[in-house]
Amino acid sequence: MFEIDLRSRKPIYEQLVDKLKQLIISEVLKADEQLPSVRTLAGELTINPNTIQKAYRELENQGYIYSVKGRGSFVNPAAHIQNSEKAKKVISDIEKLVAEALYLGISAKEIMELVKNIESNVAGGVKDDSTS
Repeated sequence: MFEIDLRSRKPIYEQLVDKLKQLIISEVLKADEQLPSVRTLAGELTINPNTIQKAYRELENQGYIYSVKGRGSFVNPAAHIQNSEKAKKVISDIEKLVAEALYLGISAKEIMELVKNIESNVAGGVKDDSTS
């Protein structure tokens, strides 16, 4: 499914959370799709099952997945619904990063091209040509 960088300073469970969020956001993992069991994923990645459980708990707290007792964890269909508070924070973070990028000499055109590339990757490669 994906790889974990064991040499990274970032905790393994955070890497898992980020990778799974990326798969959910890019719709590689579809709504109501079952995630691998804790034991299966721990075996594949050769890491402690408690680490997987911690990542799954964090994803559930953030609303990306839900658990069904005795059945496992599934992608939350509501994860695709925009959370206004979280959206505001992301917009604020983007504003800071864009301001820093402009300060460092990255042109607005380069930033816009980067946004278009990211948009096409998140949308599964479907480009909206109405803005071009």
